[in-house]
Amino acid sequence: MRIVVALGGNALLQRGQVPDAAAQVANIRRATGALARLADEHELVITHGNGPQVGVLVMETASDARLSQPYPFDALGAMTQGLIGYWLVQAMGNERPDRQVAGLLNQTLVDADDPAFEDPTKFVGEVYDEARARALAQKHGWTVKADGHAWRRVVPSPRPQEIVETDLIAQLLERRVIVVCAGGGGVPVVRTDDGQLRGVEAVIDKDLSAALLAQRLGADRLVVLTDVPAVIEGFGTAGAREIRRTTPERLRRLDLPAGSMGPKVDAVCRFVEQGGDVAAAIGNLEEAEELVDGSAGTYVTATG
Repeated sequence: MRIVVALGGNALLQRGQVPDAAAQVANIRRATGALARLADEHELVITHGNGPQVGVLVMETASDARLSQPYPFDALGAMTQGLIGYWLVQAMGNERPDRQVAGLLNQTLVDADDPAFEDPTKFVGEVYDEARARALAQKHGWTVKADGHAWRRVVPSPRPQEIVETDLIAQLLERRVIVVCAGGGGVPVVRTDDGQLRGVEAVIDKDLSAALLAQRLGADRLVVLTDVPAVIEGFGTAGAREIRRTTPERLRRLDLPAGSMGPKVDAVCRFVEQGGDVAAAIGNLEEAEELVDGSAGTYVTATG
């Protein structure tokens, strides 16, 4: 089968860990063991998050006195694609030295008129008190909003429309290359009136990009790997239960957190709703192989 895997942030950095390089490399080495076994039997595309890593770069570039302006967010996204892609390519190559592994820098096309640009909502970077946040916003041209009791920078999160390099990814898969791509949802770009691509200040949801890529590649499975065994209905309550086999229609009825499980469920639903003999799954990294055939995690098909 052709499988697109979306690695959650926990595969790179576990909850509470300091974002040092050594910790992330060790986590990736553990993750690629399970992914390598998938690649033995299937065509494999690996996508990944970049939240903590881009957060580090945001602070570094904002505090560098040599710069008249911090680096734009599209450039920071490209940097993290290269960084995390290098770690994943090396780890997968060490797991399967007889296979070719390619790390691909991706651009993700978004609509310049997407309403998200008028109302940025995606929190990025460090937390501040209100006075500090507003001072940084004035200095750097940021938009800041309250995040609970703290304040943080927010950027737009438009819907992905196309992965620009999809055809190239398909060509690599046909040659049995394991592909690492679309990190952090891809570098956000818009197309100008003269047909050129231009980067924009935005963050694209990585799971929605993975779903779009899986659809465009004609993938058989979309597997979203996270740090919970399944989608949990009533999470945090006495009546909490794991959802095993289900349909997009049933999943969309659930009230799920917008900042965590919500986008993952939206992504798998979108992929399955395209039609055809496809399935998607959400579950734990350690059960990646079982997620593919529905023997673990939340397995989503048109019929349930």
